[in-house]
Amino acid sequence: MGPAVSADAPNTTCSKIHTHYIEHPKETGYRGIHDVYSYDVNSFNGRPLKGLLIELQYRSLVQHAWATAVEVLGFITESQPKFQRGDKRLEVAMSYASEVLARSAEGLKGPHPGESDEAIVREFLRLEKDLGLLKLLRGLNAADKEVTNNRNAILSFSPGGELEVTTYRDAPEALRVLFAMEQANPDSDIVLVRADTSEEVRLAFRNYFSDARDFIELVERGCETLSGRSLANLRRSRRA
Repeated sequence: MGPAVSADAPNTTCSKIHTHYIEHPKETGYRGIHDVYSYDVNSFNGRPLKGLLIELQYRSLVQHAWATAVEVLGFITESQPKFQRGDKRLEVAMSYASEVLARSAEGLKGPHPGESDEAIVREFLRLEKDLGLLKLLRGLNAADKEVTNNRNAILSFSPGGELEVTTYRDAPEALRVLFAMEQANPDSDIVLVRADTSEEVRLAFRNYFSDARDFIELVERGCETLSGRSLANLRRSRRA
């Protein structure tokens, strides 16, 4: 795609690379749309920004639920299915989960388009049982400290997987605490977020809360939709 001239910035151009992971899902099961913009500027003062890359990612809530679960599994296991590292079974299980979600919730196909609905469900449940995948995700403890309606929240995710949430009314105070926490805890994943309500914080940063409930509900409902049987019956038939 050719360069597009920015309407509000003279002497600048911005080229775009468009990647459609919904029409062409990744092998891992990732689905979404990515646009990468490269900033080009002709002015002298803007030269330091020449070549700056900005990526925008677009995902439906179903696709985001899957991606969140993958992020959470990367936090709590020794595997990294997102980067195709670690236990291969986990990566394959999540790719079949993606196929279940694509077909049942969106009427689309995922990374296993040539397999039947029955085969997709059977293979996901087989791997899920071997790994204890859904049981593991259910066992996670979301943050037990309620995020209040204060506008500034610091989320600190320790290497051991615990999440600590502290909230502040004033942004300057939150920034001072953030800098101190980053210096004192270099191994922790710490982020400052600003939102009007606690629900907005949880929606935007649900992976920090280790909250995979949406994924669990969607994939279980998807298995029932594609198979035409209840999850209990599906699991009983597997034990038989």
